[in-house]
Amino acid sequence: MARPPLAEAAIVIGAEAEDWRAAVRLAGRALVESGAARAGYADEMIRMIEEHGPYVVIAPGLVLAHARPGPEVLADGLAVVTLATPVFFGHPYNDPVRVVLGLATMSSNDHLESIADLANVFNDSSAIADLAAATSAAEVQRIMGEAV
Repeated sequence: MARPPLAEAAIVIGAEAEDWRAAVRLAGRALVESGAARAGYADEMIRMIEEHGPYVVIAPGLVLAHARPGPEVLADGLAVVTLATPVFFGHPYNDPVRVVLGLATMSSNDHLESIADLANVFNDSSAIADLAAATSAAEVQRIMGEAV
């Protein structure tokens, strides 16, 4: 399995979040909207960050929020949320964050493969800034390498 598809329902552009938890909840809500997760998945993603720290801030300005496969995941899914105002996750080098990816996978193997595939998108050093500046779902899908 490669990276999950990025449904238009899972894209939120120019959102406002008062803090990192609210930003992760936006990604969780987008995963729910796309049918990939139940509402409780956002709580699981937040719990992972509370337990393990801001390891999800994988590049300057970019978070890959995720949790383990479990009953809150309904299907493999990906969400992209861009923030109008950046938020801080507490990462020493990669804060503040303007782009939040939410990832839900049904199995641990798919989880690792999806993360590796997503990393390829960000080999392009302009991808994060391009996502942060995107003004439409189609533009986000294009940047993420989706066929639109």
